[in-house]
Amino acid sequence: MTRFARITGTGSCLPPNRLTNADMVDMLAQRGVETSDDWIVERTGIRARHFAADGMFASDLAAVACREAMAAAGVLPADIDLIIVATSTPDMVFPSTAALLQHKLGIAGCPVFDVQAVCSGFIYALTVADALIQSGTAHKALVVGSEVFSRILDFNDRTTCVLFGDGAGAVVLEASDKPGILATDIHADGKHSGILCVPGHVSGGSILGDPLLKMDGQAVFKLAVGVLEDTARAVLAKAGKTAEDVDWLIPHQANIRIMQSTARKLKLSMDKVVVTVDQHGNTSAASIPLALDHAVRRGQVKRGDTLLLEGVGGGFTWGAVLLDF
Repeated sequence: MTRFARITGTGSCLPPNRLTNADMVDMLAQRGVETSDDWIVERTGIRARHFAADGMFASDLAAVACREAMAAAGVLPADIDLIIVATSTPDMVFPSTAALLQHKLGIAGCPVFDVQAVCSGFIYALTVADALIQSGTAHKALVVGSEVFSRILDFNDRTTCVLFGDGAGAVVLEASDKPGILATDIHADGKHSGILCVPGHVSGGSILGDPLLKMDGQAVFKLAVGVLEDTARAVLAKAGKTAEDVDWLIPHQANIRIMQSTARKLKLSMDKVVVTVDQHGNTSAASIPLALDHAVRRGQVKRGDTLLLEGVGGGFTWGAVLLDF
């Protein structure tokens, strides 16, 4: 029997601390950094984001999202036999955030690991989980994107600190004889590593280099709009589908202009694009599953819909997943 992987439940978590653009303007003004609501909205479409409180880590956000996803899927922690966490902001150097999450969920024994592909992380994690389910290695998996990007932002740089937020999104992915994930497509090109990075590391008890996020916004934008179109067309071709077969495009929520450009290139109406960037900002690996859960719980995404998920992130990494929900 051919095995497929289907999403059977979704969940999400946003920290209680919500900062509007007005809040960010006030906070940055205290540092002598000027910005405005109009400046942020015009360039990004972002109106608010959530920041985790001190002592709240990626595994904590992930645990909430996973419990929601398991409840929606009707599965128990003991049913889970694989956990993959996509994150660029792990709780610690090691063990993995996935191992810490596993313990917080009361699960033991199954394989767990982190995937680091920045904003493409959830796409990468879903691709790996799909392969492991198809091979028979796993049957019920938790696939999570969880980030606390507020910890690595330079609040003296208005071009980056207003863009990002914290959060987590999760799905339960189960083996099925009915097609779910139809095709995946993932890529990377390390020659672009310098345009979006955190160029610091721990050595001898000290941080060497710069531990805060650096981005060449124009270079990222130019690269992103090209590779997102390419990976969308590639994953559709692999599945023998066209853009007309897509009910919902759920892109990485980085910048409304990038999302609009991708929709335009695929000849998709923005009415078919799930947009949460205005309320969540860029939550990196968490943004796609957060947007998916938001759309499912609002009744936008329904069973039987064909979804195109895609993301692009530092590395540079990019990819897409086409699935029947």
